[in-house]
Amino acid sequence: MVYRADHPPVPDHDELRARIPGWGVDLDPADRPSVPRERFDPDATGAHWDFPERQPELRPRERSIEHGTLPPVFGTTAPLRGVSGAVRRFAYRYSEGRAAHWLLLLAGDRVDAVESHLRSLTTVHPDNPITQTGIRTEITHHGVRSRRGTTRVDMHHAWIDPIIVGGPWVLAGVAATTIVRSLRRR
Repeated sequence: MVYRADHPPVPDHDELRARIPGWGVDLDPADRPSVPRERFDPDATGAHWDFPERQPELRPRERSIEHGTLPPVFGTTAPLRGVSGAVRRFAYRYSEGRAAHWLLLLAGDRVDAVESHLRSLTTVHPDNPITQTGIRTEITHHGVRSRRGTTRVDMHHAWIDPIIVGGPWVLAGVAATTIVRSLRRR
């Protein structure tokens, strides 16, 4: 295990040279800048423990099925919540080697973005899509003109950016207008 001071025995140089063609070409320490890091000297690290003290797990954490335990220290800055948290927790039922794991984590991020936008609508200062998405800057700071005649990579997708960025806001506005009109008719 990576967090322990001891490590498995290293095979003999002659055995490795016989087993792996070309092994040992960098054995000369003068050719390797990483020699000081590879030296095993537990006293040089200053660590006074064999296994680090574990951080307390106050809430259940999502954990990969490939690993038996959590690392001794882990992040707790963004605890899972809402629908996005449920999607992310579900992602950890799959192995990290499967696309379903990563696609569900990406979907959880998108759901979290929608939840954040909806949460901002309930505050005193909701999100401003005109200024915060950069649409106003495109007009006031010559966005199209600065791209024309250049080999900038973002020119290939510049035409769809307003649809991706502004589209959800337009759809939300249309939906809100439709709901308000139907409520007034009743």
